[in-house]
Amino acid sequence: MARDESDATPLTTRDELIEWFAAGEKPKDAFVIGTEHEKVPFYRASLAPVPYEGERGIGALLDGVRKATGWEPIVDAGRVIGLAAAQGGGAISLEPGGQFELSGAPLPDVHATTIELARHLDAARAAADPLGIGFLTLGMSPKWTRGETPVMPKSRYRIMKGYMPKVGTLGLDMMLRTATVQVNLDFASEADMVRKMRVGLALQPVATALFANSPFTDGRPNGFLSFRSEIWRHTDPDRTGMLPRAFEPGFGYEAYADWLLDVPMYFVKRGETYHDVSGASFRDLMEGRLAALPGERATRSDWANHASTAFPEVRLKRFIEMRGADVGDPGMIAAQAAFWVGLLYDDAALDAALDLVDGWDAAAREALRAEVPRRALEAEIAGRRLRDVARDALAIAEAGLRARGRRDAQGRDETLHLAPLHAIAAGRTRAEDLLALYEGPWNGSVDPAFGACTF
Repeated sequence: MARDESDATPLTTRDELIEWFAAGEKPKDAFVIGTEHEKVPFYRASLAPVPYEGERGIGALLDGVRKATGWEPIVDAGRVIGLAAAQGGGAISLEPGGQFELSGAPLPDVHATTIELARHLDAARAAADPLGIGFLTLGMSPKWTRGETPVMPKSRYRIMKGYMPKVGTLGLDMMLRTATVQVNLDFASEADMVRKMRVGLALQPVATALFANSPFTDGRPNGFLSFRSEIWRHTDPDRTGMLPRAFEPGFGYEAYADWLLDVPMYFVKRGETYHDVSGASFRDLMEGRLAALPGERATRSDWANHASTAFPEVRLKRFIEMRGADVGDPGMIAAQAAFWVGLLYDDAALDAALDLVDGWDAAAREALRAEVPRRALEAEIAGRRLRDVARDALAIAEAGLRARGRRDAQGRDETLHLAPLHAIAAGRTRAEDLLALYEGPWNGSVDPAFGACTF
């Protein structure tokens, strides 16, 4: 999330919390696609991480991109911590360890997202090259320890950094050392949202497997193909996971709102100040009973900001976020959007995807979620190899994209963006390719990744 919300409209009833989600409904012909991706910056000469400060730091990088794009600065406590295009045209933000994130504009098709990505990367490289900065196409920084990783000067991150060790063992690694790609998609009604949430949650481990791309930590193999995904299993059980209630009868906006009410808060923003209320209840804020802010009551922006601090594998806001994939190269970023658009934006494909996961119970879904970070496509569910499930899911996504019929300037439909995933389903994950390089031509070093795995 590039910029925290600032809507002071009071919230006084639980119904208003539920209505906030319902306000995201759109007619199907107005559906759009929003892609987000993070990338880890590094100094090309030394392979060191990039701090915020200094003539060649992240602050200078943001200034260079600002000059190249004309985007407006996002300021926190006097420091530029992001950039925003005019009229909702996208934003750049910083993740806690300096990961450089593009939150794309809402666009009509996957073709448009690839054009947006290319333009962003051109601007980022134009600003980064004079500073000697590159960006990794990996789901986790492969070399530096947590202690060696700089922390960005963003107020909400200071609060999260203090809270994370209280609730999990790897939350700081999630904040400082991982990089993901996600796609944000629309829903037409509550029933449509429920169907998409169920498919998204059930098949999120398939996406994790197909996009597995984080096999190195601290300069050596970490024993996983997607360690980024494993890290999330040890971050904060109150706000992460497979959201089993989404599969229960009667699930909808109300049930998600009730779950979110039980997620402990991180902060309350008033003006430009972030007040640390970590661990507190949103219900207490609704009633004006927060110990840290007595008498202060909830606003619409408080609810929107709180929704952005819950991290299930599929997250509901006024759109649906698919969150299970390691970042990769530009082709993989486009593939992630194509995979989910194909599955969820065509009614026949969505029906087929629901049939594909029918009969998977909560225990099976949880077991798959636990197995995938280590085994990826060799994991199993309901007596099937995940590789076979992935092939089925890709076939459904391809049919969904063909039915959409969105064509680029060369007359090609969106199925062309699935090509990298078909290759992985028939062969090896990116992580397995990297491990083979590490054991072979890289001679047991991760340093070559800083040349081979860059944007």
